[in-house]
Amino acid sequence: MTVPATPEGSAVAAVGVTNPTDADVDVTQDVANLYEDGITARKGAFSVAWADRLREDIETAFQEARSRPGGAVGRGPHRYYVEIHPEQLRGFVELVDHPWVRSLATAVLGPDYRIVELGFDVPFEGAANQPWHRDFPVPEPTRTEHRLTSLAFNLTAVDTAPDMGPFEIAPGTQWEDGPEFEHGMFPPLERYSRYERLAVRKYPQRGDISARSALTIHRGTKNESDKARPVLVLGLDGPDAHNDERHDAAVTRKFWAGLPLRVRRHLHCPVVDELTPITQKHTIEGLVMGAP
Repeated sequence: MTVPATPEGSAVAAVGVTNPTDADVDVTQDVANLYEDGITARKGAFSVAWADRLREDIETAFQEARSRPGGAVGRGPHRYYVEIHPEQLRGFVELVDHPWVRSLATAVLGPDYRIVELGFDVPFEGAANQPWHRDFPVPEPTRTEHRLTSLAFNLTAVDTAPDMGPFEIAPGTQWEDGPEFEHGMFPPLERYSRYERLAVRKYPQRGDISARSALTIHRGTKNESDKARPVLVLGLDGPDAHNDERHDAAVTRKFWAGLPLRVRRHLHCPVVDELTPITQKHTIEGLVMGAP
């Protein structure tokens, strides 16, 4: 069966933004950061032990994904993305039901937000600079109403050092319309110098979590170390976003039965007797080729 979507039964859902002080955690400044810079973060949201278990689960899932065709997709040289099912992550409930995650999602996307993506990126030694990009074209509500309709949460599974190819982002660029962007995602080379002037590199440590608009122009940078830098990705949609069309996560009936009701209402995916390994849909030519 497929879990039905929660109806848009309130003005809040229609508008998309609620009062950030009404949530379990006051995320007023975080919402302001997202609208101004396109990114915000919470230091030490999880324990180091939790992050170490996350790394173990990512390593297990990556090994399985690489053992079969379509299990992992390249996002540039020596860089991979893998989408996983929620029960492949032992800390799934702690992640999606974390007060900061829950509060920020509700404040930005409204109470009917949906969990649509769970996956991870792994840049290995030799990973090159990616082209500057956003993760999908600008949706109409963002273009016409100046409103964010989705969020991407990132959690590092290792302590990030400067030589490990840190994530780089150009704050404030989530509002660029970009009609000349290739596929609505890849800006032309003549814009690169501006993004490089704006660019901020991020060095999260185990236990930290960030949230960003995936429209904010960003890239992974060259990994000059001999270490991998795995990062978990949690994608959430508001009621009028449609990123779930790009993802294939499912849960078993046993796993679904054990989930808190508060998590179930946001998890819109098939409930099945047995999980089928996910074949990745993220073959994006610009990312596979990598930056010159």
